[in-house]
Amino acid sequence: MKKLLVIDDEPGLRLMMRAVMEDAGWFVAEAGSGEAGIDYLLHNEASVVLLDMRMPGMSGSEALARIQEIRPSLPVIMLTAYGTVGSAVEAMKRGAFDYLSKPADNEELVAVLEKAYEYGRLLSENENLRKKLAAGDPSERIVGSSPAMVHLLELIRQAGPSEATVLIMGESGTGKELIAEALHEASPRSPNTLVKVNCAALPSNLLESELFGYVKGAFTGAIKDKPGRFQLARGGTLFLDEVGEMPVELQAKLLRALQERVVEPLGAVRPVEVDVRIIAATNKNLREAIARGEFREDLYFRLNVLEIVSPSLRERKDDIPLLVSRLLDKLGKKNRKDIRTVSPDFMQALMEYDWPGNVRELENVLERALILSRSEILGMESLPGQFHAGEMRLALTAESAPSSFSRMAEPEPERIIPRSRPRTLDDAERIALMDALEAQGGHRERTADALGISRRTLQYKLRKYGLTKRN
Repeated sequence: MKKLLVIDDEPGLRLMMRAVMEDAGWFVAEAGSGEAGIDYLLHNEASVVLLDMRMPGMSGSEALARIQEIRPSLPVIMLTAYGTVGSAVEAMKRGAFDYLSKPADNEELVAVLEKAYEYGRLLSENENLRKKLAAGDPSERIVGSSPAMVHLLELIRQAGPSEATVLIMGESGTGKELIAEALHEASPRSPNTLVKVNCAALPSNLLESELFGYVKGAFTGAIKDKPGRFQLARGGTLFLDEVGEMPVELQAKLLRALQERVVEPLGAVRPVEVDVRIIAATNKNLREAIARGEFREDLYFRLNVLEIVSPSLRERKDDIPLLVSRLLDKLGKKNRKDIRTVSPDFMQALMEYDWPGNVRELENVLERALILSRSEILGMESLPGQFHAGEMRLALTAESAPSSFSRMAEPEPERIIPRSRPRTLDDAERIALMDALEAQGGHRERTADALGISRRTLQYKLRKYGLTKRN
């Protein structure tokens, strides 16, 4: 919910502000002095503050300085009476978001507060992002030690501090957005905002207004100015996700913004200068799209100053054990289950799978397995059907094998519990346990170590399948 705090010593003005902003869908809190406003912020949340310049006791300037100490990213709009505009401008130099003259026009009031809210939301989002990315090191969140990932991390470290436009190529689910976040965090622009736009999520007319904004009266329903994402990303980075899906008619306007560093809001008389770094991403082959007339070649070369390819999971399967470890830790906390280990056959199944959905699919598979597992380790029984194709092929091979093969696979006479061809997953696990026990001479502790499970788990499995030691 959008929360407004009005700090003003005039009860009538506070009442008017409350009526206007509650009609606009805001929750409104009031404070009759600077001291009361600061006390409120020490114990409550607010999205935007309206702060009077002149009040008895703590002045607006003093209150502004105190708010910046306790809530650095909270947008503050100064309220000024006639003759104090100069003071409000000085306050903006000290960090106020904007100012309004009394009495404020209702439409202007709503428009300025909406703009401040959006700006504050983006600042908060980027503050959280910076906390997640430790000291600007992308390796904190981009997991992998395979050659492909080592190369990717080196590219991020080299490209991050530059102003170059970057095009990130890769399949869905490979972490292109995470790469964009790491590039922004490694750049001098990291104190400012990273604004994201999914070009595939919006129809053409809405995407244009989202990117470039519009002015009041530009079309029916445009009752106030709306800054575009280019303007909201001032001094920071604009991430254009799925840029290959952008309609051709918008590509020319984007090209001009990249070339001339200006945007034209819908209905505006003059272009607006913008200072942003562009990072784009796509899972499409843009050269093929150019050949089909779906993407402008000049825009492609403007975006592709530096190309970074996000490798698919099947190109970096050596990273799967590390990814599993990190993801189980994350998913275990999310689902309140302390499972951090997988069985050898479970891991082998993950290593052999092709992963068309990449890391995103791996995370989904692990979360499903974690939720369904009744054991302290993840086993094959918690994997979906596509991971059991190898077992089915093995069973079919055994059925069609020559008799000499069948004789080789017959159970040895000294076993207490005979082998048989596995018909179920439990059968396969039972036989695997017998083989492991035999290989370790019946020594349970060594068997548990060889299987990568705890002795307690081994004992549970032996009881489950009725396995006993040799006589």
